[in-house]
Amino acid sequence: MKKELFFDRYCAQQFAALVEDGKLAEFAVEPENRGEIVGNIYKGRVTNVLSGMNAAFICCGLAKNCYLSMEETYTDYTKYDGTPVKTSEKPLDLHVGDEIIVQVTKPPRGNKGAKVTTHLSFVGRRIIYLPTTDFLGISRKITDPTERERLLKTVDKMRGGAESGFIVRTQAPFATLKQLKSEADFLKKVYQRMVKTAADAPVGAVLYQDEDLPVRMLRDCFGEDISAIHVGDEELYRRLLTLVRLRGDLPERKIVFHTGERSMLEEYGIMPLVYDIARPTVPLENGGSIVIEHTEAMTVIDVNTGSFIGDSSLEETVFAVNVAAAKEIARQVRLRNIGGIIVVDFIDMLEEEHRIAVTEELKKYLSADKAKCNVLPMSELCLTQFTRKRVGNDTLSMLVKPCELCEGKGHVPNDIFVFSRIRAAILDCFAEGNTSAVVEINAEVMKKILSQGVFTKEAQGRWKHKRVYFIPHKTYKEDAFCVRGDKERVLHLPDTAQLLY
Repeated sequence: MKKELFFDRYCAQQFAALVEDGKLAEFAVEPENRGEIVGNIYKGRVTNVLSGMNAAFICCGLAKNCYLSMEETYTDYTKYDGTPVKTSEKPLDLHVGDEIIVQVTKPPRGNKGAKVTTHLSFVGRRIIYLPTTDFLGISRKITDPTERERLLKTVDKMRGGAESGFIVRTQAPFATLKQLKSEADFLKKVYQRMVKTAADAPVGAVLYQDEDLPVRMLRDCFGEDISAIHVGDEELYRRLLTLVRLRGDLPERKIVFHTGERSMLEEYGIMPLVYDIARPTVPLENGGSIVIEHTEAMTVIDVNTGSFIGDSSLEETVFAVNVAAAKEIARQVRLRNIGGIIVVDFIDMLEEEHRIAVTEELKKYLSADKAKCNVLPMSELCLTQFTRKRVGNDTLSMLVKPCELCEGKGHVPNDIFVFSRIRAAILDCFAEGNTSAVVEINAEVMKKILSQGVFTKEAQGRWKHKRVYFIPHKTYKEDAFCVRGDKERVLHLPDTAQLLY
């Protein structure tokens, strides 16, 4: 399988995309000021204790108080093989006003705050350090019995005490003993430094932050599996190049700096694929389709035959569509980062062996997902239920926001993707030899661009000797705009036109 990574940085955002065999497999966008909070460690204060639920609410300085289960379940460790996690028979003894160190395991969602735990973890490239959890685990993707035993013995010696633990990650077999020990020592020092910082830190202070989006994505990938890493920003390119040199397992030649004049993500066809994520209907290669709908409790996926009529019996036609749908569903839940309960309404099949085969296909393709998935047997009504662990925010929430005109029942494109399309159109305009770009745009969107300095970096860099004019329109929809180029030194523009900088 050919895998390519794409990283870019503009409009105060960082973009990352993973393409497998020409299809978009993962996509994420994150503000440069680190909007992602999963993995962050905070100094919090207990604001409320719900004894009936064995839970507490913790103030961590976020918009909403965080939820902490005082029974401290360990669902995160079930995807690893290892020793049973030892839990205390007594729940945490917390009282209102207590100060506590917690780590975010799930982001806020809807009107719910983030979920946190007191059992901290520090993620490295080859191992995960658990300073307060007696657990030794290993990735199930490491299958060689001898290698698994060797690695578990190695990290067991590094623990330094029964109260801590390690998880061996998939890349550990490719490291030397010295590299594993160095990484373990580094993670231990990070924890010790954090504990010292916490002593004098105020409530709500961020004690530890994981790496930013491009570094996290590069850290978690195999060097041998990636054929190329395309980077659209020069500063980010230099930083990733330094990281690759430190890693030593990824050839520098695989890091490719995009020197074209057009937007990299647009030029490689990434952004059109991203915009498709906002569409509920996904066509299948054989003419069928799936429809993805989100509800408060779960995500429902419906499978349709569409234009596919097959060439034999109805049962074989339906089976072929369902098999193709199983593969695409696995890709879509990963791409859209859908978590929680997912129910798939496959087309009715009469033969039991067909229902089993479709379920096995779904399991096979979901096995490539980093997030843990649990698939239940298909019912007689051809309904399949499975769960997928929530990891970060779903991709759709990055793309769209609730529509104010229909009281949130519909959605409109998020600001960052409106900015992204405008930026790409301006770059196309300059790539065609124009010295000026005239952008007709929604008046409110124009205000945001100017007040937030969205294109400051471009205006001071690659657009330094160009001119960008905005013409506001109150009747334009938020995502409507028109960009035209001009090579004349003197432009005839309406009085409402404003120069970008």
